[in-house]
Amino acid sequence: MTRAMRGTAGYDEERLGELLTMLRPAPEGWVQAAKELPEARRSLDEIVARAEADLRFREALIADLEAVLEREGYEPVPPLVDELRKRFQRD
Repeated sequence: MTRAMRGTAGYDEERLGELLTMLRPAPEGWVQAAKELPEARRSLDEIVARAEADLRFREALIADLEAVLEREGYEPVPPLVDELRKRFQRD
């Protein structure tokens, strides 16, 4: 338990659990995004690693990102495309 949790509020784990159950459930969109995040991170890492190792693949990505992602079996969803664009602009 951190010092902040031991502060003057004096809530124990049971009380914190009670308070948490009073919260509304997370919106379904948030839940779905949280489920998809690990796979999206793996795909991003995979694509970046390949682009670092393969200059021709990297050049193709820069030239036509969405088409290359589709050709390689990745769904070019906006968050993935946006993050890849950011990463390749920095380089």
